[in-house]
Amino acid sequence: MSKNLVGNHIRKLRFNHHEMTQQQLADKVGVTRQTIVALEKGNYSPSLELAFRIALAFGLPLEEVFFYGDHPKE
Repeated sequence: MSKNLVGNHIRKLRFNHHEMTQQQLADKVGVTRQTIVALEKGNYSPSLELAFRIALAFGLPLEEVFFYGDHPKE
C-alpha cells in the first residue's frame, strides 16, 4: 500500500462544533496539536483508541468521523 487509505472529516467537524481549534481538540483527546494537523492532512492514521476518543469528542459514531478508501461517506 503506497497511500494512507484512512480519511477523516475532522477539519469540517471542528468548524461545525463552535469553530473548535486544533489545540482545543488536541487537549480534549490527549494528543499534540501537531497530531491533529497530521490527521487532517491525511499524513497519519490514528490508533483505534485515538479514533474513538476523537469520535467521542464530537459526539459521533466512529464511521461519521473516519472513512476507509478513496471516497468519504457523506
